[in-house]
Amino acid sequence: MKRSSMATVAVALTVVTALLLSACSSSGGKDSVDKDVTGPQQTIALITHSAKGDTFWDIVRAGAEDAAAKDNIKLKYYADPEGSGQAKLIQNAIDQKVDGIAVTLAKPDALKSVLKKAADAKIPVVGLNSGIDQWKELGALEYFGNDESLAGTAFGKKLNDVGAKKTLCVIHEQGQVAQEARCKALKEAFHGKTVIQYVDGANMPDVKSSITSKLQADKKIDYVSCLAAPIAMTAVKAVSSAKSKAKVATFDTNKELVGAIKDGDVQWAVDQQPYLQGYLAVDGLWLYNTNGDVSGGGTQPVLTGPAIVDKSNVDDIAKWAKNGTR
Repeated sequence: MKRSSMATVAVALTVVTALLLSACSSSGGKDSVDKDVTGPQQTIALITHSAKGDTFWDIVRAGAEDAAAKDNIKLKYYADPEGSGQAKLIQNAIDQKVDGIAVTLAKPDALKSVLKKAADAKIPVVGLNSGIDQWKELGALEYFGNDESLAGTAFGKKLNDVGAKKTLCVIHEQGQVAQEARCKALKEAFHGKTVIQYVDGANMPDVKSSITSKLQADKKIDYVSCLAAPIAMTAVKAVSSAKSKAKVATFDTNKELVGAIKDGDVQWAVDQQPYLQGYLAVDGLWLYNTNGDVSGGGTQPVLTGPAIVDKSNVDDIAKWAKNGTR
């Protein structure tokens, strides 16, 4: 089965859940019997590499919490931007004997040994958001997220379509596999020149000053390509400070970013549906624990993107962004 086709599994998961929830309906003329179809409450740990203030993860968490509410799950959310910190959080979840772990695999080498401990403890693990090329070797049952190479390629082709000549690709978490993959694929697909710039995404004043300085030093840069909505909004300010004619485009959305596309301050965003990532990761663990279901047969990822949001379709996305789900 082709990887791209697995985006449809998201729909299948919803259908399976609906079927399970309707299993207590009447049949054969018998009266329906009320019962708790969700069974005993499960405890699931969601562990991400979120940095403080990154609104992207609020959307992931919202999806996870909605799935937990539906599935009678006690959700425990933890985050640490460092791989070593994430590893400690995973160990903590193992010690608590949780019923499942959903984890982002942004720095897979740092998580390898502790995920082996989760497997030894027979705790099911699913990956989400980062680590599409590493999740199987790390022992995860499933993966829910973007194909970063496809996303980067789509971005690079979009730059070609608008006639860009030189772009600054801003990586705000050095060593993060998803971000490195995005800029790599963008660079390969883009016909112009790509300059990679590393900034500290946890320090927005530094992000602004770094981008401003780069734009002042290189007037040929006509597009700033960002990898997250908050970075893109800061890049808009940097463009203004540098008195540059460069335009801003980005990966990922939030409510403010959607508004910026409508206003023309940001040209487009490559959306990976973070709400869906959180929702499916938690729901996938519930389905596995209650019925042994594993989407994609445990061999293919469930793709939640990429999709491009620009002025042509931003109004459709805006209504969901108001709810904090896009």
